[in-house]
Amino acid sequence: MTYSSEISRDNPTAILFVIDQSHSMNDKMSTQNSKASFVADVLNRTIYTLVTNCSRSEGIRDYFHLGVIGYGEGGASPGLGGVLAGAVFHPISAVAAAPLRVEDRLRSEDDGAGGIIERKVKFPVWFEAKGNNGTPMNAALLMATEVLAEWCETYPTCYPPTVLHVTDGESGDGDPSDVAAALRQISTNDGPCLLFNAHVSSDAGRAVQFPSVLPAVQDKFASTLFNMSSVLPSHIAHMAVDRGYNVPEGARGYIFNADPRDIVNFFEIGTRPRLTMDR
Repeated sequence: MTYSSEISRDNPTAILFVIDQSHSMNDKMSTQNSKASFVADVLNRTIYTLVTNCSRSEGIRDYFHLGVIGYGEGGASPGLGGVLAGAVFHPISAVAAAPLRVEDRLRSEDDGAGGIIERKVKFPVWFEAKGNNGTPMNAALLMATEVLAEWCETYPTCYPPTVLHVTDGESGDGDPSDVAAALRQISTNDGPCLLFNAHVSSDAGRAVQFPSVLPAVQDKFASTLFNMSSVLPSHIAHMAVDRGYNVPEGARGYIFNADPRDIVNFFEIGTRPRLTMDR
């Protein structure tokens, strides 16, 4: 049975975020934030949640190895900065110890009497929002393929890596289908790597979430990203259903015309593999 390996300190899994940092990611979303800044905030919040989930009284347990690849002007490169900039993957304890900075943010909360209050919270930042010319998607997925092959060779019995790719445009360095297929063929003994794609399109049509067959959309690149996406394993499909999505048999890890809520759910669903973590 695939995608059933227990996750522990001795048997971790890997999560790799591949983030489009092209110029069009500077366009505004409905939140009035740019796509780049919104995705960066969601990614930083996701990392913090994973760190929290791995926290125990004695410290951070390395259930996950985390990696980020950003791509834009200048090609693809490791997306975490500071002392983490030298490699793509790091144990989550190393990530937890090295945010670029910790910001003060305001969070709106119910005051219990029908009103809203704002409370100051600490917000660690590991990943910076950027938007530059160029969309070298092939280069980014090739880098991902190389680091995933090395990781799977090192951890052959583990739950296979999950790749969460966020983009808003067409690849600028050729059709990425072949390299995406090569990525999905990399495997551990527990199954092949999972590649999920969030397509933040400028198409004014309706959103498409976790389809088994892609409906007609105006964006010509949608079918490429859909075909690049892995079929959802059953336990991840159940998580999507729990989030309120209609998930048909054979649904793929692909969302099109993703709005802010979809992007948040995409990260949360994709970073929750089947867990039986040691205590």
